[in-house]
Amino acid sequence: MLAPALALLLGIVILVISAEKFVEGAAAMAKRLGLPPLLIGMLIIGFGSSMPEMVISALSAYGGNPGLALGNAFGSNISNIALILGLTAVMTPIMVASSVIRRELPFLSVLTLLLAGLLYMDGNLSRLDGILLMALFTTIMGWSIYAGLKTESDALAEEIEQQLATPLSLARAATYTIIGLIFLVISSRILVWGGVEIATSLGVSDLIIGLTIVAIGTSLPELAASIAAVRKGEHDLALGNVIGSNMFNTTIVIGITGMMAPTTLEPAILTRDVPVMIILTAALFVMAYNYRGNENGVITRLEGGLLLFAYAAYNISLVYSVTSS
Repeated sequence: MLAPALALLLGIVILVISAEKFVEGAAAMAKRLGLPPLLIGMLIIGFGSSMPEMVISALSAYGGNPGLALGNAFGSNISNIALILGLTAVMTPIMVASSVIRRELPFLSVLTLLLAGLLYMDGNLSRLDGILLMALFTTIMGWSIYAGLKTESDALAEEIEQQLATPLSLARAATYTIIGLIFLVISSRILVWGGVEIATSLGVSDLIIGLTIVAIGTSLPELAASIAAVRKGEHDLALGNVIGSNMFNTTIVIGITGMMAPTTLEPAILTRDVPVMIILTAALFVMAYNYRGNENGVITRLEGGLLLFAYAAYNISLVYSVTSS
């Protein structure tokens, strides 16, 4: 039990560091190669922040542990909204000025509902479901990038431009990207092994481990990025990190799992985890939009506190499900 616990802890630490370096290197390379800031934010940073979830889910599915892969994806989405945005908003209310962010939120909501529809249809995550999810993401992201690049001025693009004002040299950026990716894979393998061993030792499903420890671990890069962004006043970048990550998780991460390891879902996913994810996504949609009559939308400290309360209640329900079984 000690060795798996140490492996899990070590895997999370290396994962967070390697993910940060991968994103930093990839974004700097894109900047050096002349990609527009908005494209860097939507594609490079969004993709990079979800790399831990993608690698872990792929390794878990390949190793015959789809429960861990799905728990990681659903748990990360729940953690991103309830824990990360909740904690960030409690620290500093999050202003939403970007038109791109307001355009992405409806897409995230629709993707969440489409995923739920596919899963509730037959209680399975099939290979066809995986292909459809990945195709949906490609279509929506392509349109979003096209529409975003046609926008002459946007708060998100300005914040990304400011963040990349002094990018790394091309050689150092390439080194960060390659080494970061290598250690992402290594740390993910360590983390998956530790998570599976702990689940086996405790007699709980790997889904629970994925929803809790692994989900929090893979969400740490988004947490660090969001807190750093709001401290610099880059509120749209903080929210964009979460929205982009959740879109990747909902489509690519779960899509990879479906393609590699089609599986029948545990009932708890449909009765507990998917409804919580839908409710939190709807709450984010309402909070981020301008329904108060202000110039911009805002996620207040009170709303952040409510998100944290929801996250605590959800995890209590997970603990109860384990102890009562």
